Amino acid sequence: MKQTTALFLCVLLLNLPVFAEPQSTGQRAGQINALIPSATRNDKSAKASDELDWNDLLKTTHSGRVRAGLTDGSILSVGSNSELRVVQHDATSQQTSLEMNYGKLRSQVQKISQPGGKFEVTTPNAVIGAIGTDFYVRVEPHKTTAICYKGKISVTPRGKVRMFKNSGQNTGNSVTVNEGQMVVISDVAPAAGFQASDTPPALAQSTLLSTDVPNNPPTEVQAGSAGHGNVWGFIGAAAAVGAVAGVLSTHGKPISHNGCPVGVSAC
Repeated sequence: MKQTTALFLCVLLLNLPVFAEPQSTGQRAGQINALIPSATRNDKSAKASDELDWNDLLKTTHSGRVRAGLTDGSILSVGSNSELRVVQHDATSQQTSLEMNYGKLRSQVQKISQPGGKFEVTTPNAVIGAIGTDFYVRVEPHKTTAICYKGKISVTPRGKVRMFKNSGQNTGNSVTVNEGQMVVISDVAPAAGFQASDTPPALAQSTLLSTDVPNNPPTEVQAGSAGHGNVWGFIGAAAAVGAVAGVLSTHGKPISHNGCPVGVSAC
């Protein structure tokens, strides 16, 4: 009897890890194309060519950035000190849902043509929707800033945001933000409602630089190693020079990853 009981308990213990193992959808969303350390995927060190699945969580530190390509060709550029969850990305039905708790994100979205297709970024106090658009989102405590570089986005306050009334470009609770415009959503709406305004050129350039990840970033230098600060200082200086050159040559138009004005594939 004792031997039978012991054998039964052993079988149960052997099966426990199987029942306790977390379920994973295994549905592919894309892959990490480039990064500046340090960054993590699901709390493990991330590296270029890592695959992205549904519900994957990307995090960057103060020195990290990540650029990921989705399976439909859209590009996500995550800035430093950021957290982004790829909740869903179905290229066939064109259903994409992203969540940001904090940080900076640039989304270069492929045109949506499927009925009911959507590309949404949800923050604690706003939902940003896009159709074939290039836009930026920054999430700070009690505030979401959305900038549209190209196309058009719809920004809808959510959560604890209190609305007084809507006017101007507001449709219901949503704000339409056109190319070259921005909107800031806070926890309390102004009396006239949230309104889109022109994006200052300097702000457009700085937000693009803050999410840019080069195709061949330098390899990680361990903290405390000689020259670490000089390497990144040089990169920052080079980026600043590139930004100034871009402003002078494109009359202030936002630049893309390849250094050309947004919407121009080669220059």
